[in-house]
Amino acid sequence: MGLKIDNLVPNTDPEIPQKMLEKTESTARPTKDNDEGQASSLTRTVYEQLRADLLSGKLRPGERLAAEALRKRFNTGSSPVREALNRLLSEGFVALREQKGFRVAPVSRAELGELVLARCWIDSAAITEAIQRSDMAWDEQLVLALHRLTRTARDRGAKENAEWEALHKAFHIALISGCGSRWILRISEQLFDAAERYRLLAADQVSERNELDEHRAIVNACLDREADKAVELLKQHYGQTFDIIAASIRTP
Repeated sequence: MGLKIDNLVPNTDPEIPQKMLEKTESTARPTKDNDEGQASSLTRTVYEQLRADLLSGKLRPGERLAAEALRKRFNTGSSPVREALNRLLSEGFVALREQKGFRVAPVSRAELGELVLARCWIDSAAITEAIQRSDMAWDEQLVLALHRLTRTARDRGAKENAEWEALHKAFHIALISGCGSRWILRISEQLFDAAERYRLLAADQVSERNELDEHRAIVNACLDREADKAVELLKQHYGQTFDIIAASIRTP
């Protein structure tokens, strides 16, 4: 017996189309969200790897950053590469030349001098405020950061030790962490990374020095609540680093 049109019951529920629409939207929305999440994850991956290569000196100043080559390297589309490069451009690690595309930002004694001066200004104010606000928790954080740095070898053969680099950064962040300002911490970290790029580029051209004694002296001044002494030691620490790196920079 065949089905007749007259036997079909008409839809008298006005909410059914709306329910169907909502169901369709609810199943489609996660797909869009997932796509956006994957795109964001790809951008972050490209950005973090390129930034690491820039800071370590694997990508040299002036080196061309061809979009096509980067797409192939990361096996991704144009958008994640472009967004990552634009973010690095805003941070000063990448330069954009008209009709020539992206390149690794150049280095110079003048820029290094500005970086060191800015670090002296920002970190001096931060460490002074941190000492004024100091408590046992900050003291313990300083001592622990110094201890971890002391217990880790700086290099392994001819290569810089990534673990030491991370602990070195953590130590400098700990120094100013008690200042109470997230903005100051953010700016200080950005300046640290920019200066580290210079230091790592020159790492194989400069002689070693005992930075550990300099770090220890700064911590002792902080623990003794001697703000002026801590600031002066910090400036000397940055100044010595500048002198060593600047001597290795070849200016055309």
